[in-house]
Amino acid sequence: MLQAVRDKDEWEAWILFILDGVLKTSYQTIQLIKDIRQLMQVHKEKLRNELPKLYSQDLLNHLFNHPYTKPAFLGEELKITRPTVTRYLGELTRVGILSMHKIGKHNLYINDDLFNLLHNVGAKTIKESLPEEK
Repeated sequence: MLQAVRDKDEWEAWILFILDGVLKTSYQTIQLIKDIRQLMQVHKEKLRNELPKLYSQDLLNHLFNHPYTKPAFLGEELKITRPTVTRYLGELTRVGILSMHKIGKHNLYINDDLFNLLHNVGAKTIKESLPEEK
């Protein structure tokens, strides 16, 4: 199509192709945002039910800022001590919100549900992301 623009000045097909890509990408992004919000709600309920003393909106937000965290990141953001960080991460791992992975000397804590959601963004077909026609 791009060659046809150069050779034959056929802009319309090229512009429609680009606009179709923008449309499909925007619908995929909207669906991803909805999926993240739904997952946040699931984790919020799990925190409130299983770890009510740990639950805070700041903690939940931290768990969804990135698909992983480190003790230093959590302590710095929530302004909590290292022993408290260790307890939080242990409890979050115990209930399955995070999983711990040892990388060299350091522990990395992964929000597996969020990681999988982000990893599989392209797995849905474009038709699944588009709104239903009326």
